[in-house]
Amino acid sequence: MRRRVFLTSVALLWPLSLAAQELNHVAAAWPYTDFEKVGIDLAEVISGGPPKDGIPALSDPSFIAAADERRLADREPVMSVALPGQAGRAYPIRYLMWHEIVNDSIGGVPVLVTFCPLFNTGMVFDPRVQGRRLSFGVSGLLRHSDMIMYDQETESWWQQALGQGIVGTHTGRELTQLPALMESWDAFRAAHPDGLVMDEPDWSRAYGSNPYVGYDTSRPFLYDGENPPHGIDPLERVVRIGNRAWPLTRLAKAGEIREAGLVLTWTEGQASALDSQSIGRGREVGNIRVTDTAGRDVVHDIPFAFAFHAFHPDGTWMLGN
Repeated sequence: MRRRVFLTSVALLWPLSLAAQELNHVAAAWPYTDFEKVGIDLAEVISGGPPKDGIPALSDPSFIAAADERRLADREPVMSVALPGQAGRAYPIRYLMWHEIVNDSIGGVPVLVTFCPLFNTGMVFDPRVQGRRLSFGVSGLLRHSDMIMYDQETESWWQQALGQGIVGTHTGRELTQLPALMESWDAFRAAHPDGLVMDEPDWSRAYGSNPYVGYDTSRPFLYDGENPPHGIDPLERVVRIGNRAWPLTRLAKAGEIREAGLVLTWTEGQASALDSQSIGRGREVGNIRVTDTAGRDVVHDIPFAFAFHAFHPDGTWMLGN
């Protein structure tokens, strides 16, 4: 069933399909994008409201010791990255909610930290393509409700949920997704007592507040597509590992799932960033860990079910018996 669903509490502009705009108008907004190379149907691309860079990406942010952080509530979610030989770093969702992209380096290794609120996808990538580091910004465009990023070097468009170039010079290229966790601030501190946390950016934003109140208990916003199969609610969170998805309700009920050579665990203690006005007071969604049977971290993310189905329509749903 095809449908368009609305969330009126979010103060964004109604989108315009690129198919309804003059191509020269699009080209004028993106003068360096090579529109001779397009890997998608441009009619699927819509404006999310803010213009290019209207949501400002961050680069080379400042960090403070986790022990010195006083703003974050224990249950607030953070994106955490722990590279070998380096102190763990936490990127609070309270900041990513308003910036969506952080261009950073850890011990000289470039990292691209991303979060799309409309998809609940927190993903970390290696931003190097053919040996060249790219710097990313927020295009203001969406596809299937997911953020389209762009690189500043060629103005190619990239689908955040796939880490894949979709329009321009880098069409078809893929970024390498790095192991990362969306976990509570309390869980990060316990695992990384000597870790670092991104300091509050020098921008005038309502950090700590959620501009999408009630989003993950309402209906997908700016989404025109099929519902997930098997009667799964579109806003059910899932653990995505490659082309497979484990519903969070199943994992939370079990506490631990061992299958397909993986160990998935759920423990309480993390607030939903997309529920209440105050991010730290959101309803319980829990902390998720994914490892192989040897205990090594496995690359994963936690999108909504509709998000997984939108980009993995032939994906496997791990529903158990």
